[in-house]
Amino acid sequence: MTPTAASRPATIMTFSQLLTKAVQQKKNSVLVGLDPRLESLPESLRTNIPPKDCVAVSSVFEYFCCRIIDIVAPLVPAVKPQAAFFEQYGAAGMQTLENVIQYARSKDLVVIFDGKRNDIGSTAEAYAAGILGKDSPWKADALTVSPYLGDDSLEPFVKTAVQRNAGIFVLVKTSNKGGGMLQDLQIDGKPLYRHIAEYVQKISLETKPQSGKYGSVGAVVGATYPEQLAELRAAMPNCWFLVPGFGAQGGAAKDAAAAFDSDGLGAVINNSRGIIFAYQKEPFRSQFGEKNWEQAVEAATKQMIAELKS
Repeated sequence: MTPTAASRPATIMTFSQLLTKAVQQKKNSVLVGLDPRLESLPESLRTNIPPKDCVAVSSVFEYFCCRIIDIVAPLVPAVKPQAAFFEQYGAAGMQTLENVIQYARSKDLVVIFDGKRNDIGSTAEAYAAGILGKDSPWKADALTVSPYLGDDSLEPFVKTAVQRNAGIFVLVKTSNKGGGMLQDLQIDGKPLYRHIAEYVQKISLETKPQSGKYGSVGAVVGATYPEQLAELRAAMPNCWFLVPGFGAQGGAAKDAAAAFDSDGLGAVINNSRGIIFAYQKEPFRSQFGEKNWEQAVEAATKQMIAELKS
């Protein structure tokens, strides 16, 4: 049984309310993805770092991500660490991920743990218990979750999210080219992603606080498919959207426009490589170069904010 908003004290701020407040305070919906790659770091940071030295790589990842956080924290409402880039370096990488999450929280950023987790029964409960909420070991405000094991696999995440005033983002229409292999399959006259969207809308509505528009359950919907983005916003009026695909994957501000509601809320637009490695691409490469990579990060963030506002 899906838990409802009644399971939560009315005086406690829900995840949707937390995210709404953060977006309104920063006056933009930019979500900065923390996807550290050793080969993409500025040369000054990766010089003499052996690629197989997990401790050394994790240490430089921590420095890099925390500097990114320092730069973007005054500008944007949220960050999204991608767990895989840390997990590949074993225990040292996982410790770095924990430290980065804690540092982001110390800067009052909303933290979305991008792990795309799921399983059934007690395993799903363990994933949810370990990651969601400020009192969990990982202390994430939200988690990305796959829906393809069915409703009973999502229920433990929803229950924990409601109990801990956290959130989940369910994969509905992803930004990658191959996503359509399953997501676009026609079932009973409509694509599979629409069936998932209807279920996500249902449980988001059930977890919505009385005084708010959005529930604890959001959706991942890519900017690379703007027509489906508009379609899904209409189908899921009570769901926050996490919108990947902006920047390096080809999505532009006009492609993401349909994600927002009439108040300009309801979506956070993710940009990872386009911001954290901005020094590699024009116009920031010419303006700043590798030496001034931190200035390039700030400039790219401000440019994206301006583009979304336009």
